[in-house]
Amino acid sequence: MHIGILTGGGDCPGLNAVIRAVTKSLIQRCNAEVIGIEDGFLGLIERRVRTLGWDDVSNILAVGGTILGTSNKATPFGWQGRDRSAECADYVRDLQLDGLVAIGGDGTMTIAQRFGEHAGVPVVGVPKTIDNDIEGTERSFGFDTAVATVTDALERVQTTGQSHGRVMIVETMGRYAGWIALESGLAGAADVILLPEIGYDVQQIAKVCRSRAARRRSTLICIAEGAKPAGGSLTVERTIADSPDPIRLGGVAHVLREQLQPLVQAEVRATVLGHVQRGGSPTPFDRVLATQYGNAAAHLLQNRDYHRMVALQRGELSSVALSEVAGKNRLVPADHPLLVCAREIGVCLGDD
Repeated sequence: MHIGILTGGGDCPGLNAVIRAVTKSLIQRCNAEVIGIEDGFLGLIERRVRTLGWDDVSNILAVGGTILGTSNKATPFGWQGRDRSAECADYVRDLQLDGLVAIGGDGTMTIAQRFGEHAGVPVVGVPKTIDNDIEGTERSFGFDTAVATVTDALERVQTTGQSHGRVMIVETMGRYAGWIALESGLAGAADVILLPEIGYDVQQIAKVCRSRAARRRSTLICIAEGAKPAGGSLTVERTIADSPDPIRLGGVAHVLREQLQPLVQAEVRATVLGHVQRGGSPTPFDRVLATQYGNAAAHLLQNRDYHRMVALQRGELSSVALSEVAGKNRLVPADHPLLVCAREIGVCLGDD
């Protein structure tokens, strides 16, 4: 058995743990030959691969990033102005691959599903994103590490805010989903949590800040990069024309600071955490989850159960069809238990 493996999209803690688990499981179970494809789908386009043996993937479990490299721009269906999918499919056949493991987020799953269907390449997906916004799975690896990083930042910002009686705003990643801000906001004792799924009213936020200031207290606000005022628009940092997902969000913390400062007496400060949320060693939880996902992907390949993505559903490992995942985002539902909990313990979500 010959299996290819690639990591697509943005980097994420736990990628190497999946690479390690897929490789070791396939070698251990069926003496497979594993081929690492460099820089995501760009490696297929440019024909850059390398063999992954047992020793190649040892001692990488706790290492951040990806030993194979990645790309969040390359797609076989539109690289440098033309469709390269047929060439990539030919290269897969030249390599005599029996299957391809694509580790990535919703964009990578969308490309993998299309590549599998239209190019006739057997594909298995592994959900990767710090945003936790992939449809069909309740947890993606990398998310727990991001939440831990943001929680630590909130705790640090809170102490300086308390010392000066300030309003402190911390912006998280997450794109159009508020999972990072919601979980880290609860874990970091934020007074206000603002999500893309709930339009905020700056007057309500100011009311909370003034109430807390009257009791000689600072206010800690955790805001997702995709949050926006009710009826307002997203804060776009920049657009990247040659990317499958050209919009890059960022800077809403500074927008909120400017909106909020005239309404309160306390000084308002904003911090954008940025890529610190993506880097570093994965948490123990993410190492275990990524290892389980990698092993589950190897099982799907060995059973020739292709065009599926491994998933965690109701706490159990399973898999879903890539067609059910492609082109979709998993957002925070209005009735989610964590939202209910936040409201019931007095956290302001910007709408009341």
